[in-house]
Amino acid sequence: MTREEAFDHLTKGCVDVVTAEALRAKLAHGKPLTVKVGFDPTAPDLHLGHTVLIRKMKHFQDLGHRVVFVIGDFTGMIGDPTGRSKTRPPLSPADIERNAETYKQQVFKILDPARTEIRFNREWLGALTADDIVRLAATYNVARMLERRDFRQRYESGQSISVHEFLYPLAQAYDSVALKADVELGGTDQLFNLNVGRDIMPSYGIEPQVVMTTPLLEGTDGVEKMSKSLGNYVGVADPPGEMYAKLLSISDPLMWRYYTLLTDLTPSEIEGERALGQPMASKLALARRIVADFHGVVAGQAAEAEWRRIHQQRQTPSEMAEVPLAPGRYKPRDLLAAHGLARSKSDAERLLRQRAVKKDGVPLEATAEIVALAGSFVLSVGPSRFLRFVGAGGAGGPWLDKPPGLG
Repeated sequence: MTREEAFDHLTKGCVDVVTAEALRAKLAHGKPLTVKVGFDPTAPDLHLGHTVLIRKMKHFQDLGHRVVFVIGDFTGMIGDPTGRSKTRPPLSPADIERNAETYKQQVFKILDPARTEIRFNREWLGALTADDIVRLAATYNVARMLERRDFRQRYESGQSISVHEFLYPLAQAYDSVALKADVELGGTDQLFNLNVGRDIMPSYGIEPQVVMTTPLLEGTDGVEKMSKSLGNYVGVADPPGEMYAKLLSISDPLMWRYYTLLTDLTPSEIEGERALGQPMASKLALARRIVADFHGVVAGQAAEAEWRRIHQQRQTPSEMAEVPLAPGRYKPRDLLAAHGLARSKSDAERLLRQRAVKKDGVPLEATAEIVALAGSFVLSVGPSRFLRFVGAGGAGGPWLDKPPGLG
């Protein structure tokens, strides 16, 4: 790549670049940059929304820069106050160790482990003396801290702010000092914390880092940010077929945002794909590419073949879980909620009203009832959730919706 092509690739999909001129100047030196990203091990499972940032790390790594993955075992003990309306409970050492190990396993699905430097910030933060902490605290003031929205809102509403919470952005900033970071990456919700690092570095005789933020990715619904609690997520550890089917459910406009944020394609390559004017083919290629990133090329191809078998040839999955079902009369909402096809009975009723629930490929009415006599049938919800129910007597017996004369 030329220097300008490298700049375009590295800033692809970014929201903030503070500053673009500084990044160009650092790239112009022709030396590998130290690129720092910090993760507090607060949750062990990653979804594609988390990987937007990790993929940006990969872009720097692919261009020969030094990528440092900082696990906040020290800052995790403080608790990140970002977006919090009250003091966040700190993590225990056992939680941090367990979650950090899970993070490492998942991020190496994207990053090259041989070229990724993993550091724990207790290494330098735990070594600070009382004199060092006072010096660090002197680099910032309370007025600047209260410019941060969540601190300001809590202060103005009379809610408590613990003194140690002010230490969090300072401790994160000191990570950049200790590593002499040239660039720090983070989500848009971390912009304040990242800029604190940029602000204090001159006090330690270090050139300010460039701050770059990546956006919060919308989930498969295209509305809310990707979240496990909202059910609109694609998990890094999802099975290939499930991951593929979820990605095929997104809208065409959202597909191009996913292309930008979840692939390594350059802006010109993405525009070339868009110019083909074949949205369905582009979406199939996107899903295949993302599955291949996390499970391998063969798994991506197999997931596509399975999806085509189910959705174009109208067949059931070649493999699915089976649940024994005792003879009796069942409401679909009860089966959906009891066996994980819906989050609750009310969620199941909503899915039934939306005609998103099918029995052997035929949409179920919200008022339907199922009588278990013998044989088997498949309940499916949307494009990716299938479950086979097997009754007494094995395959071949009757399964009736609204059976006559049975109470």
